[in-house]
Amino acid sequence: MTPFTFNTTPSVRFVPDGLNDLAASVGSLLGQRIVIVTDRGLVATGIPDRAVQAMTQAGAQVHLFDSVEADPPEAIIESATQMMRDVDATGVIGLGGGSSLDVAKLAAALAKSGATLADSYGIGNLAGGRLPLVLIPTTAGTGSEVTPISIVTTGENAKMGVVSPVMLPDVALLDPLLTVGLPAHVTAATGIDAMVHAIEAYCSASPNNNPVSRTLACEALRLMGAALETAVAEPDNIAARSDMLLGSLLAGQAFANSPVAAVHALAYPIGGRFKVPHGLSNALVLPHVLRFNIQTAPDAYAQIAPLLFPHLTGAVADVAAAFCDELQALALRCGLPARLRDVDIGKDALGPMADDAMQQTRLLVNNPRPVERADAFAIYEAAW
Repeated sequence: MTPFTFNTTPSVRFVPDGLNDLAASVGSLLGQRIVIVTDRGLVATGIPDRAVQAMTQAGAQVHLFDSVEADPPEAIIESATQMMRDVDATGVIGLGGGSSLDVAKLAAALAKSGATLADSYGIGNLAGGRLPLVLIPTTAGTGSEVTPISIVTTGENAKMGVVSPVMLPDVALLDPLLTVGLPAHVTAATGIDAMVHAIEAYCSASPNNNPVSRTLACEALRLMGAALETAVAEPDNIAARSDMLLGSLLAGQAFANSPVAAVHALAYPIGGRFKVPHGLSNALVLPHVLRFNIQTAPDAYAQIAPLLFPHLTGAVADVAAAFCDELQALALRCGLPARLRDVDIGKDALGPMADDAMQQTRLLVNNPRPVERADAFAIYEAAW
């Protein structure tokens, strides 16, 4: 066994209706001046108000930062950081989807450490401390509550990552009831996003691909393979919602240590240029990237295929190929668009997107098969 490192959030708490007991659960950790980071769409559901009331009734001063937007730009990070500094925050709660959690953990680190965002991009460049931090996901997809990664939109289209164990929160609080109101298309897209995390973690060429991550990825796929279509079709099915939320967390723990690869590298330009949600961007390129990868590295994909699709058996090459087809069919059954053209991406955009994808060296280095610019273009063309 080769040496490896595995880090994760120190406390994971699965508590249905846990938002109502928030103060008793994490109040002593967060102190008396708390910033809750979320988005206006979630504010409209009343969920953040419940968190505010719980902490206010416990005697805390609560400040709501609700300006998070999808694929958050640098200005949002800077604004959240400034609020935390202005109110002398003693603790932070990230509440929402992956974008809100990413903003919360990065701003909590910048506010405490005094580091600048510009100097923090890359792996291991964010130094210093972090404010006490609790992350509460309301989607079952990103796993951001257990990852040391925050993705930021820079300029018009580009995305860059800050990767540092400093951003792992103190507590990840999973409340499946918070995911019940998700629309079917969001449930589907975020669910497939989580599946991508597990698939890429298991098959990653990273030297830190390890037995712990692979075990977690397998359990994540087993849970989500049995639950996704039920969660899409029966939005109030708490068992399915619970399995999806736990599966997303396990996949997040897996890829936080055995990093993702070309699916994400090719998905980022779709989101950056065309504002396609991240989970859907992943779903659009997933089968096509995998068809590229299995030409030289089919074994790992054949190993995990039966976890999602138990009927897949036979020769390695056949199972790996069928896995790609089944993933594409799953997205269609869940009602997601199948082609880049279906989300209004013109064929003239494929070249610029391929150029953008090649800038994602942090991710491409983990792909089981090297990806050149011509390969990226061909994958986009197949997805178009």
